[in-house]
Amino acid sequence: MTTEAERPIRTLKDVARLAGVNAATVSRALANSPLVNEQTRRRIIDIAAEHGFRPNLMARKLRTQRTGVIGVAVPLGHERRQHLSDPFFMALLGHLADGITERGYDVMLSRVVPDADDWLDELAMSGTLDGVLLIGQSDQLAVIETVAARYRPLVVWGSALPGQRHCAVGVDNFAGGRLAGERLIERGCRRLAFMGEIRTLELIERHRGLCAAANAAGLPPPVQLDTHLASDIMAAEIAANLDRVDDIDGIAAASDVIALATIEALEARGRRVPDDIAVTGFDDLPLAAQTRVRLTTVRQDLAAGAAAMLDALFNRIAGADAPSVEMTPELIIRDSA
Repeated sequence: MTTEAERPIRTLKDVARLAGVNAATVSRALANSPLVNEQTRRRIIDIAAEHGFRPNLMARKLRTQRTGVIGVAVPLGHERRQHLSDPFFMALLGHLADGITERGYDVMLSRVVPDADDWLDELAMSGTLDGVLLIGQSDQLAVIETVAARYRPLVVWGSALPGQRHCAVGVDNFAGGRLAGERLIERGCRRLAFMGEIRTLELIERHRGLCAAANAAGLPPPVQLDTHLASDIMAAEIAANLDRVDDIDGIAAASDVIALATIEALEARGRRVPDDIAVTGFDDLPLAAQTRVRLTTVRQDLAAGAAAMLDALFNRIAGADAPSVEMTPELIIRDSA
């Protein structure tokens, strides 16, 4: 005959029976509620651990109205061939994932190629997520603004514009582009180029900053050399761009990845960096300091940015407000400029 102590422990009521309390007290104790005194909470936790009891996760989610999952999505409306393996995505995603799991949440990752305007609605209103983080605004600013009007726990890595409704965290891209331009001009460069596309808000601002630096120095507008971020076509586009213009002496690349590919293409043509052409990047990814020609670049602090995104998101989940955050860029001078 099975004794009271030998009966299997499957429910909160079973733990409550052994602890001499009610099921509600067990639930509160296992959730670390301050409503349960420490001695009782400790006894309940010990009993649960001794019998290998784990609360039913689905029941807890229904009770708390929380899924325990944060969605991280990368919208690629502007760059459909770009991959999540891009070093920038991986660097920022790593910081975000660490912070999410440290808070006891799981991560759902999505690479989104928007084919309709309801892609963010479907993600945010799915009922499977407690909040959404977007890495980049892509060309989806209008979609993001629309959803942000009715879905609060949404935070985006990107630029903040006056009157913007959605919460964005990112660097001052205009100031960063200007820093890159000023560095090239300080080195004596007079014929500047921007290696990158200008279809997304962040890169548009970087290009504008470079143009502002050139204008302030009395130089002609930089040549804009359209270059995609997709790795499978980037090298060919950079090569074609360099073949098209042969009189430039300073290149501000839209990203570190583009900058490093540009240096490789220049060296393949016998052009020395920085003696013949100086090159700057943007991001300051770890690889920027690890190559043979170490990259001069504009640093955006991804660790601090990820922390700010998470603080804003969890404040919004809790019902508080969280404004956009614009970080100050920093010029990191190395070999390439």
